[in-house]
This record gives sequence, structure tokens and C-alpha cells, in this order.
Amino acid sequence: MAGGVVEKSTSNTSTYAGLGVFMMLPAWAIIGFFLVLPVATMLIYSFLTKEFRGGVIWEFSLAAYDQFFFDRGLFGDDPARIEWTYILIFWRSIWQAGMATFFCLLVGFPTAWFIATRTGANKSVWLFLITIPYWVNLLIRTISMKFLIRDTGPLNEWLMASGLISDPIHIINTNFAVQLGLFYSYLPFMVLPIYASVERYNLAFSEAAADLYATQWTTLRLVILPAVKPGIIAGCILVFVPSMGAFLAPDLLGGAKNFMIGSLIEEQFKGNAGNWPFGAAVSMILLSMVLIVLTFYARQQGKEGAH
Repeated sequence: MAGGVVEKSTSNTSTYAGLGVFMMLPAWAIIGFFLVLPVATMLIYSFLTKEFRGGVIWEFSLAAYDQFFFDRGLFGDDPARIEWTYILIFWRSIWQAGMATFFCLLVGFPTAWFIATRTGANKSVWLFLITIPYWVNLLIRTISMKFLIRDTGPLNEWLMASGLISDPIHIINTNFAVQLGLFYSYLPFMVLPIYASVERYNLAFSEAAADLYATQWTTLRLVILPAVKPGIIAGCILVFVPSMGAFLAPDLLGGAKNFMIGSLIEEQFKGNAGNWPFGAAVSMILLSMVLIVLTFYARQQGKEGAH
């Protein structure tokens, strides 16, 4: 019987020998058309010249990148000064994305642990509840959040009716509102990868640590966290990257004072008044930063794997 299994496995392997390249063609075609081609187009547009009435002129220049980093005055003939406006918008985006990642991890880890340690149908119910928000479009969910937290919204009305506050709490058009929107939008992206790692974790390790008189904090720090680290890192990346480029939450919940890099890019492609080369250049700067973060993570994982 064992010989039969080996023969069958060998036969299946030899059947597709040499066809690996052709079997990958559909995936390569999809990646090339929907990823490589759009990114290459954006890269080319970032080096073009803005047409006064909208669109682009096919004259290659570095004006779009220069506009991001330097201020040369209204007519472009003043001495170059650092353009802090866009740099601060970029920094605000990094800060908001980092805080969203932190709060999602703070809530997502215990949530994922709770779900993974349930048994039977309870686990399926909790996973179902985590994924329910994604049955509704992100735009609708963000508008619903705006309705909920506005000065005359249900949240403030309930707090005033209960006597906890006498005047409405101003939440909308603040950094906190943007943070709340990002947290609500991307929390499942943190929970699900950590859940997958915790589910593979052997609880016997925690029991062994307890038998060796390790405290719960020591067990968490030295046993559990290293074991589920891949899920935590994956969750942080899945939250941080889309949070960096988010524009719905900043636009609808944050207002003009809480502009983020995603909103800046969106504005450049609106109507004839937009600046397509500048929008493409900002997109490429954002993409480069994300790639640097992912490359650093990949190298760290490679070093850990080698050790």
C-alpha cells in the first residue's frame, strides 16, 4: 500500500513536470495588468509636466518632486526653501497610521486570543461578528461614524440625556475622529492574522511556563509573544499600510485641518484643476516608503529564519 501511495504521488508530480511556468501565466498576467502597469504609469506621469488647463504635457522634468520638497515662491523664481506643508502632511499620516496600528494591536491581540481559545461553534460566531462590518461598504461605514459622533448625533444626545455631560463633546473634525475612523476600519486586519497565529500556538507551552513558576506577564513576554510574532507583524503591516494612504476617514471625519497623504493624492486627480504629475509623484514617494518598510521586514524575517 505504501508503495502504491509513493507511485501515485510520483505520477502526479511527473504529470505537471515542466508546466510550472505555463501554470503561473494567469497569475503573472493579472499581476502585470492590475499592479505593474498602473504603478509604471504613475511613475511615468510623476516625471511629466502639468498642463495649465489640466492633464499633462509630455515633457519630462523633476518639477513634481521639486514641488513636494521645495518652495520656490508663487512664480517659481525665488530661492528654494524646504516645503514644510507637504512634509508635515506626510508626518501626520505616519503618526496617524502608527497610532491606529498601536490601538488596533492593543485591542486586537486580546480579542484574537479570546476568539482562538473558544471551542466549537462559539469560535465561528465570534469570527462571524468580526467580519460583519466588511459586509458594508467603507464609505457607508465612515458616513455612519460621522453621523454617530457629530455634535447633535446619537452619542452626544445619549451622554447629555444620561446627565454625564451638559454640553456636546466636539469630536468631529478632530485628530481623534480620524483615529477613531482608522481604528474602526482596519481593526479586523489586525485581529485575523493574530488569530491565525494564536490558533496554531500550543497552550502546553504556557502550562509548562506556569509549572516553572513564571508569572503571567513573563509567560506573555517570553513565550506567547515570540510564538505569535509573525501574526502580530502581519497584522501591523496590514493596518499601517492602508492607514497611511487612507482618505475617506480624514476627509469625512477630520476636515481640512487633519489632511493626510491619501487626501492630498486624491485632490490632485479631481477634475481639470488637479495636478496629475504632482499627485503621481506623491504616490510614488508614499509607495517608496511602504516598500522600504516591507523590505526591512523581509530582511529581518530572513535573518531570523537563517538563525
